[in-house]
Amino acid sequence: MAEAPALLLVGHGSRSSVGVSAYWEFADVVQSEAPQLRLGCGFIELAEPDLDTAIDQLVVAGATSVVAVPLVLLGAGHMKNDGPAALARARDRHGAVAFAYARDLGIHPAPLDVAAERLAAATAGWPIESTAVVVVSRGSSDPDANADLFKVSRLLWDGRRVEWVEAAFISLAPPSVPAALERCRRLGATRIAVVPYFLFTGVLVDRIDVQVRAWGTEHPEIEVRTGRELGADRRLARLVLERYREALDGDVRMNCDCCAYRVALAGYEDRVGAPLVIHTHRHGH
Repeated sequence: MAEAPALLLVGHGSRSSVGVSAYWEFADVVQSEAPQLRLGCGFIELAEPDLDTAIDQLVVAGATSVVAVPLVLLGAGHMKNDGPAALARARDRHGAVAFAYARDLGIHPAPLDVAAERLAAATAGWPIESTAVVVVSRGSSDPDANADLFKVSRLLWDGRRVEWVEAAFISLAPPSVPAALERCRRLGATRIAVVPYFLFTGVLVDRIDVQVRAWGTEHPEIEVRTGRELGADRRLARLVLERYREALDGDVRMNCDCCAYRVALAGYEDRVGAPLVIHTHRHGH
């Protein structure tokens, strides 16, 4: 019986050693959920091994087919551009090896359930009245990815024991974390919980906590807490394997209806039909 295609976990990478360690912890959970699969691990930037090296290691170990799954909650530039570019290079180097690319983890019950648990922990002991939650993502120049966070926020709001949920970004897109906190304050919140919508900790998650603490110091009348990122949860590992199976079955459906390169979105009209820009950051970036 032929060996199943290898699974390549595409990580972003981080300057934070704790963040990189969290990726490896998650890889161990994925492997424990599918011990029969040959597993490869690599990063787009900022950590070793890079994707080219990780792919080459899988091929040297005997893989004749590879499915790459991006560890991305909301698909944006790195997922849509850098991952496919790595596979294109791999096809040039390894013509006899088949490569497939899965979609982002996306808006799915698994990450929503984990985020809801982080939300509940961050608001534990607080009454519903005048309690707000701010869900914070990385932020992107991709308007479709940014819009998805607002959908996530609404889905976390529905059916949860919170007064309301706001969305914010730690980089590249408004509203910022302080702006979202200020909006909650002006709308009457006296308690605000901030939930990082990130798979792993790292520099940006640390930055969220720093900004929340600074804002809280300026507004001592408001009680603020920062919750945990999603982390190495088995439900997310099983979702990775679901995306792997989708790629094998040829049932990968990315939402491109609002892609800035395909349709004229307000403020992004100049991007329609423009060539994709691939990041070439080295590990010292």
